[in-house]
Amino acid sequence: MPELFGQSLSRTELERRTGALGQFAGVRSMTLGDGLERGIRMLEFRSGTGLRFTVLVDRAMDIADCEFCGQAIGWHSPAGFRHPGLHEPEGEAGLGWLRSFSGLMVTCGLDHILFMDERDAADFNYAPRKTVRNSIHGRVGAIPARLTGYAEAWDGDRCTLWCEGIVSQGTVFGEHLEMRRRIEIEVGTNTIELHDTVTNRGFYRTPHMFCYHINLGYPLLDAGAEYLAPVTDVVWAGHSGEAYRAQGTGYRRLPGPADRFHEQVWQHEMAPDAEGRVSVALVNDRLGLGFELHVAKSEFPCMYEWQNFQSGHYALGLEPATHHVRGAAFARERGEEILLEHGDSRSYRSRFRILSGTAALAETRARIAAAATQPHDDYPTPSNNHLPLR
Repeated sequence: MPELFGQSLSRTELERRTGALGQFAGVRSMTLGDGLERGIRMLEFRSGTGLRFTVLVDRAMDIADCEFCGQAIGWHSPAGFRHPGLHEPEGEAGLGWLRSFSGLMVTCGLDHILFMDERDAADFNYAPRKTVRNSIHGRVGAIPARLTGYAEAWDGDRCTLWCEGIVSQGTVFGEHLEMRRRIEIEVGTNTIELHDTVTNRGFYRTPHMFCYHINLGYPLLDAGAEYLAPVTDVVWAGHSGEAYRAQGTGYRRLPGPADRFHEQVWQHEMAPDAEGRVSVALVNDRLGLGFELHVAKSEFPCMYEWQNFQSGHYALGLEPATHHVRGAAFARERGEEILLEHGDSRSYRSRFRILSGTAALAETRARIAAAATQPHDDYPTPSNNHLPLR
């Protein structure tokens, strides 16, 4: 039964108290109407616990807003939630993606993630297309979905809020990849379930790379917040060497915003739990608030930590990924590409959980530490030991 407002209530007991579940929980459709967002279809979810999040149907069904009891969890960037019709994926020498980069979750892929890349296009068998050029983090995040459904679904005394859609990334003489996404949350809980399946619908062999750019902001992110993860090795840091300590910010204890902060990106090797899953979290003990990401190690073998503490951009990114942070060329050199033939699929089941209260933070801290004790030093020496992926 849903746990709402300090009571466990059956469906009948809930219905006695309101004419519609939407009084305190539900999923509903709306369209944004002004500025850069004008025309974007959006689904708003409220679980009844104080958790509210929105799904941008016209931006790959990514999660935009996320808040808990009025406290922001997800990040809003200066770029805003830009309508995909304004997106310029090839702009600014491949960095145009940054002008559409905002929200709790931005999907990267479906054939490319990380920095710009150019690869051979022989598999597409079209002489004028000698190479494929990819901008940063790929194209999928600015593609509208075909919304196939959303509803409140009762099963006895349990109610699940859900939505589903299909995002198709395709071109003539090139890739035709499809992502089918389902997002759901049970009423009375703080756990968002995400299920993605990526399938090659075309008849050319096509690379597949995939990453979730999960972005957390103030007030959850603040001076004194802590990054928790079962880190067994710090594999790579983009600022290693003379710059490693220059900004006074390590991987674990997080600072407030700073002017002229240069982004820092880390890749950590993580220990899975007994079920083969990896949990990482950002916790704020002062607020008694946290956010936990839970993914399968077999689906996302790599995990990055993105620190963008520049004033006005202040964010921390949790990034589960299919490939090492050094990118597409590195994967090709090591024979670690994922190549999908017609009909081949990859599935990803992930969980986002809001942590509320000191007990929830303590339980999460202990559970993550049980998988592996992370380095206490904020500046562990990167090993550059990128383990084989496949």
